Order: sequence, then structure tokens, then C-alpha cells
Amino acid sequence: MSTSIAATASGRSAKPWYTILYIQVLFAIVLGVIVGWLWPAFATNDWIKALGDGFIRLIRMVIAPIIFCTVVSGIAHIQDARKVGRVGVKALVYFEVVSSFALILGLIMGNLLQVGHGLAAHPDAAAVAKYVKEAEAHKSVDFVLNIIPDSVVGAFAKGDILQVLLFAILFGFALMALGERGHRLRDIIDDTSHAIFGVIAIVMKAAPLGAFGAMAYTIGKYGPAALGNLVGLIAVFYLTAALFVIVVLGAIARMVGFSIFRFIAYIKDELLIVLGTSSSESALPQLMEKLERLGCSKSVVGLVVPTGYSFNLDGTNIYMTLATLFIAQALGVELSFSQQLTILVVAMLTSKGASGVTGAGFITLAATLSVVNPVLVPGMAIVFSVDKFMSEVRALTNITGNGVATVVVSWWEGELDRDKLDANLRRNVDTSDMETAVTTG
Repeated sequence: MSTSIAATASGRSAKPWYTILYIQVLFAIVLGVIVGWLWPAFATNDWIKALGDGFIRLIRMVIAPIIFCTVVSGIAHIQDARKVGRVGVKALVYFEVVSSFALILGLIMGNLLQVGHGLAAHPDAAAVAKYVKEAEAHKSVDFVLNIIPDSVVGAFAKGDILQVLLFAILFGFALMALGERGHRLRDIIDDTSHAIFGVIAIVMKAAPLGAFGAMAYTIGKYGPAALGNLVGLIAVFYLTAALFVIVVLGAIARMVGFSIFRFIAYIKDELLIVLGTSSSESALPQLMEKLERLGCSKSVVGLVVPTGYSFNLDGTNIYMTLATLFIAQALGVELSFSQQLTILVVAMLTSKGASGVTGAGFITLAATLSVVNPVLVPGMAIVFSVDKFMSEVRALTNITGNGVATVVVSWWEGELDRDKLDANLRRNVDTSDMETAVTTG
């Protein structure tokens, strides 16, 4: 009896290494880099690019319904409506405080290292014209109005996270008000949520293909030669993002009572998927599932994670302050202290709504530059060729920050299961295998 129990208990640890998702994705990323470097013509084939784009589309296909089901279920299970508002306020306060740290850290590193000086840049404004045009509409008023969908069906069809979130919150409150009459519908939504996670479990089998395609195309198209003398900006950005995660998020995690390094190890599968696809949205559903298993309450996960994808973009904030200073230094434009403070305020506003899709950081950079100093806008072409190499770190920092934020708000709300947290962070298992959670949920 004891032997069989031990064998069962060690069943997951005895899983062949080549079947573990994060190892498959890691190999796919390395293979993509090699193929893109050695055979760029093959790597830039439309079918190779389609592998990465297709995987992201498969994930985005289920983001709207999973957010709707999770948020509605979380709210409907709450008896006190005031709790929803309380969780939302706590999340927004946390987002703004931590985002401010990210912006300030970016400014400090940009001023200390000043890697843009001596670049002798000659930007081509035409190369970034479309991003500037999109940024012109990125105003605070438009952002608020765009949260309200023209129709519920349209919100789901476009996959707009904030629009779906707004409708889900309203629907959740309405379902809560029905009392016992709404229990049957709530159970249907819960079952639908489990079914959608089952779809995600199937889609995740294609993650290595998606990571290979996206990475091979990126290296094949831009290549090592595209880095040129901009490697300094990339290195500083990587260093600043690492400092933010280890020092800022690490201190926050320590305050709550867990290790940031163990947390990163826990979500390693999601980080590798994000690394391969350059989009933090590609790991959103799986991150929500893991955070629930980590001990965060369902209602907090359902509210904090989707909201964080628009309001808690730490990597994007670091990128905007660093890139703005880099462009100014490269063009020989001196930014006064007041202008640098303006960067903080403007970047805080323009970053809202950039939901982790590749290129969103570049669009928000255009919006920031146009307000701080229009002379800097053509300088976007300087960083255009290497933006793809920085989008991975933007997405990695964003998803890590949102994961930590969810744990912090759960702890702040008094709904963090400490035993689950410690058990999951300390054990070494393939927690990305979601089928078990779906069948037992």
C-alpha cells in the first residue's frame, strides 16, 4: 500500500523531462534564435511568422470569455458588494505606487548611464509615422470613453480587456442581486470557466511552435546587425528591469512573506511563453489559474489580473522613461528637471490601456514624446529597429508585476491562503499541467 502511494505521489516528478512545457518552450526559443541567425531568409518566411502570430491569436481567442467568467463568478460568490469596490481601490492604489517606482527608476538609470550621448543619430520620421498617428488619438478622454463598448457583442468580438471587464463587473453585480435565483446561472458560468480552461490546456500544447516561430522571425528579420550601437540601450533596459523585479518587487514580496525568486520559478512556464511571443497576453489565462492555485482568492484574481493588464504596466513605464531620455541624448536635446517630471506624469497616463500586445509600448512612447517635446518624436526611428528586442522584457516585467500585485492585494484583503502559497512556492512540480486542475475543479 505504502509503495503504491509513494509511486503515485512521485508520479508527476517522474514525468519525462521532454514532456514538461517550460523545457519544450525553452528549446523552441533557442532553436528559433539559431534558425533566425543562420537562415534568415527561411526564418522570415510568412509561414514561420504565422506560427507565432497564430499561437497568440489562439490565446487571445479565449481571453475575453475567461475574464468574463472569472470576474462574474468572483463577484457573484461575494455576499458583500462593498468588497468589490474595496478590492478595486486597493489594486489601483498599489498599481499607481509601484508604477511610480518603475518610472522613477527608469529616469535614474537613464540619467546615470546616458547611453544615448555620442550616437550621432539621423532619424527617419517616416519610419514611425503610423505610430505617431495612432498616438494622436491616445488621449485621456478617449481612453475613458473607450472603456464603454458600443455593444456587449462588440467588446467580446474585439477582445478589448477593459470593455469586457466593465460588462463583467456590471453583470456580476446584477447576478449577485438575484440572490438564490442567480445560483443556477452562476453554476453554469463556473462550469463554462472550467471548460474554457480545458481549451487553454489544449492550446498550450502549441506553445513551443508559437515561441519558435516568433523568435525565429524576430532574429531573422532584425538580426544581430540590427542591434548596432543601440546595444547599450538594450543592456540598460534589461539591467533596469532586472533591478526593478529583484529590488522593488523583491522588497514588496519580502514584506508579504514570500521570495520573489521562488515566485519567478513558480511562473517560469508563463515567462518563457511571454519571452517567445513578446506578448504578456499570451500567458494571461494560465497566470490566473496559477495564482488561484497559489492561494489567492478567486474574486481578487478575477479583478486584479485583468485590471493590471491595463493599469499596472511596470515594464512599459521603465521603457518609456529610458527611451525618452535615450532619444533626447541621441538628438542632443537637453531636458530640464521640469520636463523630466512631465515625463513621469505623462507616461503614467499614456501607459494606461497598453494591454501587453507587441507594439503597444512603442505607440505609448509616441504619445509621451509628443507631449514632453514634439522635437523628440522623429527620434523614435532611432529605437524602432531594436524595439522588438525590448518588447520581450517589457512583457516579462509586466506579467511578473501583475502576478506579485495579485498576491499583495489578496494578502492586503486577508484572503491569501498562506499554506497554499508556501506549499506551491517550495515544491518543484510542473504546475503548468492544467488538465488536472480542470478535471478536479
